[in-house]
Amino acid sequence: MNLREIVFIIQSQNNSFHVRQADKRRADLLKQAQGLTKKPPVVLLLHSLSHNEGDWSILPLLPYLSYSFGKNSSWIVFLEEETNVKMNTLIQVLAKFDKNKDWFLGKPLHDEESTIIHHYAFAENPSIFKYPDFAAAWALSIPLVVRLANKVRDEPLKSDFTIDLKHEVALYIWDSGKGPDLTAVPELCTEPENSPQALYCATTLSSEPPLCGEAVTKGDIFVAVKTCRKFHSERVPVIKKTWEKDALFLEYYSDHADPTIPTINLGVPNTERGHCGKTFAILQRFLSSAVPNTKWLLIVDDDTLISIPRLQVLLSCYDPSEPVCLGERYGYGLSQGGYSYITGGGGMVFSREAVVRLLNSGCKCYSNDAPDDMVLGMCLNALGLPVTHSPLFHQARPEDYARDFLAHQVPISFHKHWNIDPIAVFNKWLKDDLRANPSDGLNKSTKTEL
Repeated sequence: MNLREIVFIIQSQNNSFHVRQADKRRADLLKQAQGLTKKPPVVLLLHSLSHNEGDWSILPLLPYLSYSFGKNSSWIVFLEEETNVKMNTLIQVLAKFDKNKDWFLGKPLHDEESTIIHHYAFAENPSIFKYPDFAAAWALSIPLVVRLANKVRDEPLKSDFTIDLKHEVALYIWDSGKGPDLTAVPELCTEPENSPQALYCATTLSSEPPLCGEAVTKGDIFVAVKTCRKFHSERVPVIKKTWEKDALFLEYYSDHADPTIPTINLGVPNTERGHCGKTFAILQRFLSSAVPNTKWLLIVDDDTLISIPRLQVLLSCYDPSEPVCLGERYGYGLSQGGYSYITGGGGMVFSREAVVRLLNSGCKCYSNDAPDDMVLGMCLNALGLPVTHSPLFHQARPEDYARDFLAHQVPISFHKHWNIDPIAVFNKWLKDDLRANPSDGLNKSTKTEL
């Protein structure tokens, strides 16, 4: 098999840190290829293929891939910036499959129970459906790409929410049984590269996160908690018992000033959903002299569980003088123009520069109860500012994510108290800094790159 037959696509992002990471991954792939062949493979960075915001959702990109590579290539291999590839092993693995057939290859994940982030799909038997862990890399044979591209061209893609992309891509390919299932490839791995289990793997994960210098200090982060009167006694005490002590600057914003917490009433009436008015009032307060001048703003819900020390480590990788908006990225209407946004429950992180640009743009809520995270996404999209995704933030509870997916993460946040003991969840998943002491936490092999 010829390396020219493989097109690598790094699922890169438009942020200076992530571009550097993707460039390193690309250089590594080309260097390995140089040792194996005269003709290098094609290595593309996803964020630079077009100006279409929806490219990260992959499906809108299929017609372009089919048109560009449908004639001379055999495989499209997608990988994340932290996916290590052993090129030689990967070539041997792909050679086992007939390149003229439809293949969808990856490391399978499945749901233990039906979950809100997958719209409760396969509720009768949630573990039956397999979808790829993107961190292990995943591949499509060219005949499948061509067929899918024709489908994308002929039938418009749904234009609603993109929530868990790997699941949604697998559903689209499966096509209610008309398309292929995911084929499990044991050599596509998420083991740490230096573990004994990784010996036969074509892909692995780096064992150490990229150290981007010193963790930012507590004094660099201002934390804004959105709450309301009815949750003062129910949700606020959970924050006080778990992560509040790790924040140096923190304020609770409510529709009712309660000096015992204390909460601040921003003069925005509480709304059952949305909270756009409240969030924009928080953005304005962040830039005012009423609060300490910090580099970073973190906005969370009163039922967000978060590790501030892990966030301090993550933020060392980002430049606060750039407009950075960071968290778990969702999309809306991505196939038709649409926009990306940081989903609020997992925590939204903004650099001061991002807040300055958002407010200077005159962007506003169309109503107090508009969905704040989505309105911010629309504003950022209009300004041409990127939304940066980190899979370490979570809009749902640990049980809503595949076990094998969480196994290679050191998570930063989870969200919702529904049917769980939030303090127990915090203590199990988010307490202490696993980075300093991985053996105290999950286990040694669970460290992941940020």
